[in-house]
Amino acid sequence: MIDIERILAPNPSLYTGPGTNTYLLRSRDEVIVVDPGPIIASHAANITAAVAGATVVGVIATHTHPDHAPMANPLASALGAPVMGFAEGPGFRPDVFLRDGDDVACGDLVIRAIHTPGHTPDHLCFLDRDTLLTGDHIMGGSTVIIEDAAAYLDSLYRVRDLGVRRIEPGHGDAMDDAGRVVTQYIEHRLEREREIVAAVVGGATTVGELVDLVYAAVPMGLRPAATHQVRVQLIKLSGDGSVWFDDDGTESGQVRAR
Repeated sequence: MIDIERILAPNPSLYTGPGTNTYLLRSRDEVIVVDPGPIIASHAANITAAVAGATVVGVIATHTHPDHAPMANPLASALGAPVMGFAEGPGFRPDVFLRDGDDVACGDLVIRAIHTPGHTPDHLCFLDRDTLLTGDHIMGGSTVIIEDAAAYLDSLYRVRDLGVRRIEPGHGDAMDDAGRVVTQYIEHRLEREREIVAAVVGGATTVGELVDLVYAAVPMGLRPAATHQVRVQLIKLSGDGSVWFDDDGTESGQVRAR
């Protein structure tokens, strides 16, 4: 028997939604822990209780952000298991470095690492039969903050082509119509590109003006994230030849139509 259990970390916020989803993938008497989350004693106790009696064959982080990875090393040490991930990060040191296409076995289950850069360069999704654990590549109820717009779009196309049925995200609820969800994510990103180009053609000349136009409905608490998104998107559009962009790292960055 193979099953997936989700344990919600108590770290809700504007950026994490209800909290980080920790997943236990169990087959026979073995279990894999995916995204143990931040170091919170009650969450560690919940995970430890849930895996009691099983052999933990790996503690995996999808990426090294502080809401996903910091508990990996102390938890793995307590459970006598190796830490697995793509790269080192703050408070995160893998014993096993996973690369695209690497398999991790657990009882009768084999999950495959799928490298999906964009949200971060080190991001991995994990394929379990017709289910994809997506970390922050695709999230329930929230858009994804990205570091590289071109890489992120390419990773979305790759996930679409996997043909999975179900998505288990790093935040929010599971999604059963995976094809529709991924298509919506792709369309959303392309629509954002069109909106930004149209705003530049319409006379917007700075990053701040684009945030005002394209992210008008975003709460002030999320404006830094919106500003980051616009800058990242402009870097891609500049590389595509769609706009000219002088990125100074602030809302004053200059932009004009090509």
